[in-house]
Amino acid sequence: MHSINICIEAFGAIEKQLPQELTFECEFNATVAEVLNMIVQTYPQVEAMLERCACAIGEDIISRQQHLTQNSTVVLLSPVAGG
Repeated sequence: MHSINICIEAFGAIEKQLPQELTFECEFNATVAEVLNMIVQTYPQVEAMLERCACAIGEDIISRQQHLTQNSTVVLLSPVAGG
């Protein structure tokens, strides 16, 4: 099995809690949830915030069960309060 690189981009409240240049190496076909677990292991203070984030690749919101089969950029979108 080969590995893939997943870049993380964060927006909203969680953006202040994570470094701007964040990349994880994971196994080919890892799920988004597995990548999120890697983030929590490295930055435990974001766990509660991360649970409420939506995840996207490009313009598409993706499920945490989605498998990642190529180098990708996963975007974390914090919920926005107010109106």
